[in-house]
Amino acid sequence: MYRAAIFDMDGTLLNTLEDLADSVNEMLEYYNLPRRSIDEVRMFVGNGARKLMERALETTDEKFVSEALEYYNGCYARHLTNKTAAYAGIIDLLENLNAKKIPIGICTNKQHFAAVALAEKIFAQIEIGAVTGDAKKPNPTTALAMAEKFGVAPAEVAYFGDTAVDIQTAINAGFLPVGVTWGFRSEAELRETGAKIIIHRAEEILERIDFGG
Repeated sequence: MYRAAIFDMDGTLLNTLEDLADSVNEMLEYYNLPRRSIDEVRMFVGNGARKLMERALETTDEKFVSEALEYYNGCYARHLTNKTAAYAGIIDLLENLNAKKIPIGICTNKQHFAAVALAEKIFAQIEIGAVTGDAKKPNPTTALAMAEKFGVAPAEVAYFGDTAVDIQTAINAGFLPVGVTWGFRSEAELRETGAKIIIHRAEEILERIDFGG
């Protein structure tokens, strides 16, 4: 039986892709660079905002990336909640976990300001035990600290994500690695990385994973 649930945010709890793409393209237009498609941005995200800048700009020049990141952060702060919404079934899932007294964590590589603002707005009626942005996944340190805060052993945590980075994080932490297919990456990527369970609809989570109650 699992005693805590930790979720990735982008592509797992929330569909943030359009707001991310709009922010990336506003940044690129500022520098007179070509726009990126939704599908390109889909593949750029997952490793944090700085890596997103490197991929969108096709450079690792530290000064330029840092400057672009600062501009992008301003863009994203404006676009943050324009089109972003919870995926189907997610609100009900989290409410059911609350009812079972299962602590909920959100562990994401997105900027902390954005993670907190989105959680507070979209999950206002839900008790979230911890929200951590800039987590540097797949390093498991932040996720393990979250489990410790909840008072549970790693083997008692189910970790949910939509990318290889998430599955690697769960494996590195000793959590149950659960891949969700409604997000930004393919089922094949999740399976190849080592997901133990693949979920296609949020409603399946409580059917297939024993949180008690």
